[in-house]
Amino acid sequence: MASAHSFLTVFTQVLLVLEGIANGLNFEYYAVSCPVAELIVKNAVITALQEDPTLAAGLLRMHFHDCFIEGCDGSVLIDSTKDNMAEKNSPANLSLRGFEIIDSAKDLLEKQCPGVVSCADILAMAARDAIFFAGGPVYDIPKGRKDGRRSKIEDTIRLPPPMSNASELVAIFTKNGFTAQEMVALSGAHTLGVARCSSFKSRLSNDGNLDKRFAGVLRKTCGAGDNAEQELDSTRNFFDNNYYNALRMNSGVLFSDQTLFWSPITRGIVNGYAENEAMFFYDFQRAMIKLGVLDVKVGSQGEVRKNCRFIN
Repeated sequence: MASAHSFLTVFTQVLLVLEGIANGLNFEYYAVSCPVAELIVKNAVITALQEDPTLAAGLLRMHFHDCFIEGCDGSVLIDSTKDNMAEKNSPANLSLRGFEIIDSAKDLLEKQCPGVVSCADILAMAARDAIFFAGGPVYDIPKGRKDGRRSKIEDTIRLPPPMSNASELVAIFTKNGFTAQEMVALSGAHTLGVARCSSFKSRLSNDGNLDKRFAGVLRKTCGAGDNAEQELDSTRNFFDNNYYNALRMNSGVLFSDQTLFWSPITRGIVNGYAENEAMFFYDFQRAMIKLGVLDVKVGSQGEVRKNCRFIN
């Protein structure tokens, strides 16, 4: 049994490597051009998270929001100008945090390897390192993404709304090449961080299935206003499977989270991850590697920004 499991693990890793190569990326992309790239990013992330561990959730969410809009191209990092309202200013992105960590890593990399390491790669590496810092799985990612030249607020309509049901979520993720299992695994990123009242307050009047006890908790949070924050699970700064256990207790904060347990399409997957954290970690890292190569830009399709906030 152990040998079969080992074979499956190796086979999966080979598939993920081939997937990265097929997208024009490479695990050793900076081995010659900037061998200190990964270390610089990791140190920037760890330094920031030691001071404020809540930023781990911000980096992870930022990477997802980046990849799901224009592909993993760093477009979420771009600032708005008088002529363009960027993704960053969308209501869906106003709660994103950690931009200064990316800026810090970029500044250090430009001093060591000017014009080499893309902002898209920095964000992908930072999200991975944040997961590890918070106690999540360790994994490598292929590099070589180029930075996009477009960032439009209207493109954020592609992000899954917090009131989506399971069938809608499956459809959205399927459109982007993910299975229902991978969608539920990626949803486990909500084991980190908080949600603002504005993203769940409609449940208090429209969700007839909302647990009465938990409704009281959410109502109390929203009493402090739309920007009041509710932990997504009981261990907001630790990467674990408590998120899935919360769903089984009808304590999912967002409707799009709780629906994963209510729906027969995804309930079995939620139960599996709630009962087996190792399986969640394994599936999550595989899904994250796949997310990280979503619609990437390589070669002349993009650029390496000098400043992650502005197109060259």
